[in-house]
Amino acid sequence: MGRATDGATGWPIGWRGAFGDVRLPYEVFVFVRRGEEYLILHRSPKQGAYWHCVAGGVDEGESYAAAAARELREETGLDAALVDLRRPYDYVVDESELHSAPAGELIHVECFLTDAPDGWEPSLDWEHDEYRWCRPDEAAALLYWPEPREVLQELVTAEPGSAGRSRRRPVT
Repeated sequence: MGRATDGATGWPIGWRGAFGDVRLPYEVFVFVRRGEEYLILHRSPKQGAYWHCVAGGVDEGESYAAAAARELREETGLDAALVDLRRPYDYVVDESELHSAPAGELIHVECFLTDAPDGWEPSLDWEHDEYRWCRPDEAAALLYWPEPREVLQELVTAEPGSAGRSRRRPVT
């Protein structure tokens, strides 16, 4: 049985990026922190059934910050201030993964952080079927893709005043 493909392009559709329509090669990744814990979301079977955080594609004409805020609201119901971590990463779509872009496409990802209020719990959309609040080490162990794990580890090990902290910029 072959992989599902988009009828118009023939490209695989799937889950590292957007499901369905072909999107621009730009994505956002949002870490949600509550106290000392981070929100980790389990992608639904239709989305690949792996542990991830809030993430998604940037729409045409949309800024990274606007995309991050939109994805945060859509995937969790949270409307909160974001901090631009100024820690992007790129990945190349592998031919073995279902994606809305062709194998070999370079995807650029900008990362953000937000703090959830005490007692807040997410309202999951169709993309996720479970969530957990985890200590940073537990969160890193659950995250499926290596790039977000690396960013999380850098985020929690950065000391105030270090290069990691000084790159952060509040998003208005």
